[in-house]
Amino acid sequence: MDNQRIQNLRQDYSAATLNEDSTSDDPIKQFDKWFNEALAAEMHEPNAMTLATATQDGRPSARIVLLKGYSNDGFKFYTNYLSRKGREMAKNPLGSLVFFWGPLERQIRIEGTIEKLNKNESDEYFHSRPKLSQIGAVASPQSQEIASREVLESKMQQLEAEYENKDVPKPSHWGGYVLKPTLIEFWQGRRSRLHDRIVYKKTDKKSWKKVRLAP
Repeated sequence: MDNQRIQNLRQDYSAATLNEDSTSDDPIKQFDKWFNEALAAEMHEPNAMTLATATQDGRPSARIVLLKGYSNDGFKFYTNYLSRKGREMAKNPLGSLVFFWGPLERQIRIEGTIEKLNKNESDEYFHSRPKLSQIGAVASPQSQEIASREVLESKMQQLEAEYENKDVPKPSHWGGYVLKPTLIEFWQGRRSRLHDRIVYKKTDKKSWKKVRLAP
């Protein structure tokens, strides 16, 4: 491994600036503005986000999931309740999200509490997915050890035949979550590592305090 080469990897950022006056007083509106600019930039999967969770004793884990909706209520995603992240969220309902949009030299960090979505909303989203994705959610015992890839493929083939002319019922162990933010940070890359960081901190149910942080 060429550590010197890794150490020398760096890039100066100069695409845009970020200041208090140009940002909304509402972080969800600011997120909406940036997310739509990411869509307009035709980036690959701009809704891909890192979800970080932790066990009760603080052992962290992180992975990429897909954002499936956002509003003043929070940021929505779906997964298997019995997966590692599902088990962690059940016991420690605190988490964080990170979006990184390299072409725009932007990052958004979101911290908050996590709750399950109601069954009707999870059912509706599940049945909006492609049928093979529905079957895949049934076939995969997410985060559990399996003997081989063939185990999954065999189960998938079995379920495809079983539900060929039928609707796929949503598994009881699969559904949605919403992360309700208490902190949202917008990061804009700048020259010489003097990046812009504007942070919103929740002060009550509806109000936010906006501050600048040193990079």
